[in-house]
Amino acid sequence: MDASRADAPTLRQTASPAQLLRTALGGPREIAGKLQRLARTLWLWLHPAEIDARLATLEARGYVARRPTRLQILFGSLDMLRFVIEPASRDYYRQRGIDFGLHQVLRWLDDPCSLIDPTGFFSDRDTIMGHVMQVVHLNPLYDLQLLQMFPDGLEEFERQVAQMVAGTHPRARTIAAIVEEPGYHARLLDYVRRYRRDPTTPPLVREAQTLRDDPAFAAAERTFATLPGFIAYCNELPRDLRSLCRRLRALKTFPLASAEGARSKSPKAARSEAKPSEGGPPRRQAQPSEDQRSVPAGRSTR
Repeated sequence: MDASRADAPTLRQTASPAQLLRTALGGPREIAGKLQRLARTLWLWLHPAEIDARLATLEARGYVARRPTRLQILFGSLDMLRFVIEPASRDYYRQRGIDFGLHQVLRWLDDPCSLIDPTGFFSDRDTIMGHVMQVVHLNPLYDLQLLQMFPDGLEEFERQVAQMVAGTHPRARTIAAIVEEPGYHARLLDYVRRYRRDPTTPPLVREAQTLRDDPAFAAAERTFATLPGFIAYCNELPRDLRSLCRRLRALKTFPLASAEGARSKSPKAARSEAKPSEGGPPRRQAQPSEDQRSVPAGRSTR
């Protein structure tokens, strides 16, 4: 790995806003790819059988104890967004002197799917991978678990992150207009390789957060740190649209009681990762420590 490349300033840190906007948008080939990914995400919304199949795969791997409905996933993702992702990203960007509004525009121009599907359940494999490479994550553990919906998810992700480090990835130019820190992809590649060897390895947690003294934020971060935690939280939500909408309007802070309920009902995989083997069912790993079970994070800095 070229250390000078890994530590070099990113385009996001050196270019003007106009250049960043043009680069994030990309050329005709990049735009066509974005439209294809967007159409695929919308198609998945309209075909629940595909989502059920993905949930069944995750259930077989030990990440899902009981399948939530699409509405529960949708409203759970809204809570993830408003209680973890948005406040954490605003805090992080404030510390780094990054304009929050411009950054969201750049992310939307690079890949609209990364903003319209916070959970990743309605996105294709490469869309999820691009999302993780696009921004410095609060903790990518959720995403690595989610990628196991796909037979080659982790293997292919390692290959694509290695391409980003080498500068040969097809989206390297547009992602460079967005990623906030030099060296992120090198750190991410190291974590993915460690995770593939041992899923209980300490996660790649972004330390630059000033919100963790807030009990509500800390509880939300723990709840959404892992896929089993998110799924258990969704299963605690009402199942009908009217009750979900009423709850969304009434709830202004993260519900600590719901977090404890979701934590107690999450499957064993929340405590002991299921590591997929190359050609057979997943193998149970040694139970991680309490610190590893309580790692912070949501899906990303979005």
